[in-house]
Amino acid sequence: MIDPRDLEHCRDVIRTGSLSFHAASKLLPASVRDPALALYAFCRLADDEVDEGDNKARAVIDLQERLELVYAGTPRNAPEDRAFAAVVADFDMPRALPEALLEGLAWDAVEKQYDSLADLRGYCARVASAVGAMMCVLMRVRDADALARACDLGVAMQLTNIARDVGEDARMGRIYLPLDWLTDAGVDQDAFLADPQATPEIKRMVKSMLADARTLYLKSEAGIAALPLRARTGIFAARYIYAAIGTAVARNGYDSVNHRGRSGKARKIVLIGTSAMRAGGSVILPKSPILFAHPLDEVRFLVDAVATNRPRAEDWGTGRAGSFLSVMAELKARELGVTDSAGVVAE
Repeated sequence: MIDPRDLEHCRDVIRTGSLSFHAASKLLPASVRDPALALYAFCRLADDEVDEGDNKARAVIDLQERLELVYAGTPRNAPEDRAFAAVVADFDMPRALPEALLEGLAWDAVEKQYDSLADLRGYCARVASAVGAMMCVLMRVRDADALARACDLGVAMQLTNIARDVGEDARMGRIYLPLDWLTDAGVDQDAFLADPQATPEIKRMVKSMLADARTLYLKSEAGIAALPLRARTGIFAARYIYAAIGTAVARNGYDSVNHRGRSGKARKIVLIGTSAMRAGGSVILPKSPILFAHPLDEVRFLVDAVATNRPRAEDWGTGRAGSFLSVMAELKARELGVTDSAGVVAE
């Protein structure tokens, strides 16, 4: 059980740091909302430590150490850590999920770029779909098809965030647009980072990314009927509120360099009402065939880590562990300043 004082701290963190999730969380039943607040507070802590810290590599290494303590049952003496440890114990949270999130944050710390949309989806799987899979665990849902659709929603939400933040990221020296898109459009990434402009080419990329997100939002809806009845309104709300950000970007002519897409409070209220109606309708609607669509290749490892009705791939353990440990080893080498004979930081 989460200590009430730790839970209140987590609630305050979300109230000030994640307005969209805070709005959607009010629609979840307490049995899901409270552990979800603890989960999101820990994830928010992780995200903020990496985004705002002066030493991103050290921040990720520190988070790995904190995660080790959580799974050892001896969390650091901090409200987010204690609350998350309680969630891990109460819900038997697969370790692969928070480790996937940490891997995505490590990619941010090394300023990894993504050659293709598929590579970018792999990043989205780690920083967003992993959280969606953890939410399913909190709802006691471990069905492979429902998990796949939850992961669709996570990728869609993160793609929306990336599309909205193209200008903001560029001004911070970061670019998440697929590099092959830039190459095909004749856009020099160094020139764009030096002077971000909402050119027709950049706008087309934003539009394409939002189109991919829109397809995934629609796919994700098929899985909501597989969730507990009382949780469906909150998940529909998260889906609609995030999708509305994409609509706002489109309304700005796909210019997310000079404008930041937002959905106002009044719009959120309307979307919550729509969510409640959709959730009620999903009680009697037949299952959509889309529910049974294969998961995206980029999220399959998350589904396999959680699903109780699906055999794990033979290389799941070694492959995933190797990927995670490799990026952590790279971070630690950077932190220690270890280089190889050519003077390059060791991988």
